[in-house]
Amino acid sequence: MAEFIVEGGHKLKGSIVPQGAKNEALQIVCAVLLTSEEVVISNLPHIRDVLALIDLLRAIGVEVEQQSTDTYTFRAKNIDIDYMRSDDFRNRAASLRGSIMIMGPLLSRFGKAFIPKPGGDKIGQRPLDAHFIGFQQLGASFEFDTKEIMYRVKADNLRGVDMFMTEPSVTGTANVIMTAVMAKGKTTIYNAACEPYLQQLCKMLISMGAKIQGVGSNLLTIEGVEELKGCAHRLLPDMIEIGSFIGLAAMTQSALSIKDVAYNELGQIPDTFRRLGINLQRDGDDIVIPEQDHYEIQRLIDGSIPTIYDAPWPNFTPDLISIVLVTAIQAKGSILIHQKMFESRLFFVDKLKDMGAQITLCDPHRAVVIGMNRARNLRGIMMSSPDIRAGVALLIAALSADGTSRISNIHQIDRGYQFIDDRLKALGAHIERR
Repeated sequence: MAEFIVEGGHKLKGSIVPQGAKNEALQIVCAVLLTSEEVVISNLPHIRDVLALIDLLRAIGVEVEQQSTDTYTFRAKNIDIDYMRSDDFRNRAASLRGSIMIMGPLLSRFGKAFIPKPGGDKIGQRPLDAHFIGFQQLGASFEFDTKEIMYRVKADNLRGVDMFMTEPSVTGTANVIMTAVMAKGKTTIYNAACEPYLQQLCKMLISMGAKIQGVGSNLLTIEGVEELKGCAHRLLPDMIEIGSFIGLAAMTQSALSIKDVAYNELGQIPDTFRRLGINLQRDGDDIVIPEQDHYEIQRLIDGSIPTIYDAPWPNFTPDLISIVLVTAIQAKGSILIHQKMFESRLFFVDKLKDMGAQITLCDPHRAVVIGMNRARNLRGIMMSSPDIRAGVALLIAALSADGTSRISNIHQIDRGYQFIDDRLKALGAHIERR
């Protein structure tokens, strides 16, 4: 099993370009199944989850051609639906959380789809009800095979309907949208997720001929069309990677420039890090972070401890809670981190405490960080990456620590961050993959 050997305590310097957005990529790649025509996608990140999804599409019959490192051409002309009943498909799809999003396009175009229970990060309950309730409301029948652990959906005639998403699930909303675009009549989706990833998916579908109104809001109106055509689409830069680099710069007292960030699509991310006292500046479409020895958490007007929590877009994304938490370790002041969505995402703080961080885990969802304000540094230890975001948070901690750290299970990091060790070494990090 591969691991990172990290020698901490070195300041970084230079500029870095964020990869294409992982969460957008998983939706966009699945959307190619909606048409038999050619679809060109650029700025795709070279990461495990995306590459595994592309391989899955190849396996079910999609023609895939890699034009460059980040550009692929897809043509879903000859899809083998029967292959989806095979053990090979079951093994491939079960290891990948994003595989759930092939169901909507297949149901929309072919009237049926199969998928095993998907994998992904073990960060707490991640129910799929929003997906299947949406399919059923659009006229599909749903079956869960408890023996084979397979989900099956089938529909002879999908029809538009007024629906309310019981939760603003990003992947659930994406699946329902991709199902509704070719359903007969009008579909309205209330309480839809509206993250930039969803907006990008909608823009792509519109360029393919879909009729969608309300993009960027939590109320979408979709008029079904008979078929969709090919298109070309470019992904946004990954906002989670951008936030990770902001936290990295602060923790390592580094001067970094993050290039081409699509600043207007970052929502609350810059201001949330500013609340930690980080002096980040906008320069056109870049973020510039000067070297900063100390940063102080902004206290509330009444002097009480502030809280940073996740919430549906346009509020702060849950994928950056781990990064904010680790960044607060060396701030001046205290802060409550409240991870509302996933009850297992904060358990990695035990490793940060072993490194010397002052953190109290109140319950599975809340942790109080007492910032050390550089009074002492973290120390390097042996640790394991439990999920993508916690893995990078631990990597940031290791890069700021005294001594050497060993991080195992780094395939979790590779699932979400492309060539992360090489890119950090270019900035001056002392990191080795073994």
